[in-house]
Amino acid sequence: MNKIITWALTILVAFVFTGSGLFKLFGGEGTVEMAKTLGGQAHLTFLGILELAIVVLWFIPRTAVVGALLAMTYMSGAIAVHFVSNQPVAIPVAIEVLIWIATAVRFPEVKNRLFNTAA
Repeated sequence: MNKIITWALTILVAFVFTGSGLFKLFGGEGTVEMAKTLGGQAHLTFLGILELAIVVLWFIPRTAVVGALLAMTYMSGAIAVHFVSNQPVAIPVAIEVLIWIATAVRFPEVKNRLFNTAA
């Protein structure tokens, strides 16, 4: 059961970042408005590539913790951008919490280190 929960959370985080990255790279409704908000199409392309790189790192066991840290940092920046531009922060905060939970479940050593618990 624990493996199922771990994989479900892992895939959910990857799904969010993959969808968002592909949306930024290949467009869709609202992409032009987002490009204006984020400073142009070049920034949007870079952010899309960064999100897809996070997904790749997230799935490779050796680099998964780095992927988790990058995902957390990326979402923290998204929360800050939402605050500054007076947009709702509920969704980025929910994604940030999801990443933290997935990381704690997937990597007990990170949870142990953060909360000083014995495994």
